[in-house]
Amino acid sequence: MSVTRRSLLGLGAAGAASLGLALLGTAPAAGSPAPLLSRPRSATPRQAPTEPFAVGVRQFSWSRGGRSLFTKVFYPTPGSPGGQPIPDAPVADGVFPVAEFSHGMGCNSDCYASQTHELASAGFVCPAPSFSDNTNIGSVYGGEWSRDVSEVITRTLALNDASGDPLAGHLDTAAGVGVSGHSMGGMTTHGLVSSWPDDRVAAAVPIACVDMGNPTGEATANVLFIHGDRDPTCDYGSARQAYGELAAPKAFLTHLGADHGSYLVPGFPTYQQTRDTFLDWFRWSLYGDTAAHDRLPTGASSGGTNWEFVEA
Repeated sequence: MSVTRRSLLGLGAAGAASLGLALLGTAPAAGSPAPLLSRPRSATPRQAPTEPFAVGVRQFSWSRGGRSLFTKVFYPTPGSPGGQPIPDAPVADGVFPVAEFSHGMGCNSDCYASQTHELASAGFVCPAPSFSDNTNIGSVYGGEWSRDVSEVITRTLALNDASGDPLAGHLDTAAGVGVSGHSMGGMTTHGLVSSWPDDRVAAAVPIACVDMGNPTGEATANVLFIHGDRDPTCDYGSARQAYGELAAPKAFLTHLGADHGSYLVPGFPTYQQTRDTFLDWFRWSLYGDTAAHDRLPTGASSGGTNWEFVEA
């Protein structure tokens, strides 16, 4: 059985358990869309960093109402790239866009190191929240995770103006922000450009998601879907439906014959296509890097993938 927006809302507890998903109580309604947030967006096209950075990390115990939002923020730091993130390391010289990542079911900030560390190494500040109810699919369908991400974005951007904070003056607050995530995190990401829009989002990468609702309001973003077409957990057809509902610019990277997330693991035959496309999508969308845009078809293409790109 696979997860779709329209079928999951009708599942009882037994059906949810068969998917390995914990539904607490009855499935919630989608709820009313959140109000749009202002989006002062004026990114000046520039080349994204061409050399990788070492990665620093800081920890924050944020919250939204009664919801805990423990968040690790990964960022570029001086030094030799590679190795583990350095706690409380100094921030590298420069001004960097924010690109968030949301984990999947049962995970936390550390589960997707290949994505969060790569973002920071490539020149992004990457907040990665740990959702306190990390097995509760009902919270995702109720918009709680999407609202949590909006709060994490607000808290992260506020560091740019926090007197004495190491990240002060290092965040690009004019270019909009990026959001991304896998599985329940991918659903959360799609929610931010559909049912619970955040108008600050300029780029979104929902990975192995299902359709979380029709686009609403005036929120716009460059949206890249990444999915395996043999995903047994999150229905590929539902992600295709979500793709069809969005306006351009948008793209879809299909890993042919792939499952729910093996293409996110270094060493998988088409992992390089995931990595290159994921990073260049954010370089183009948040840095305005035209060279990254031009690399997308080549970086995404291989014998094991299919690439679709609809320009604005």
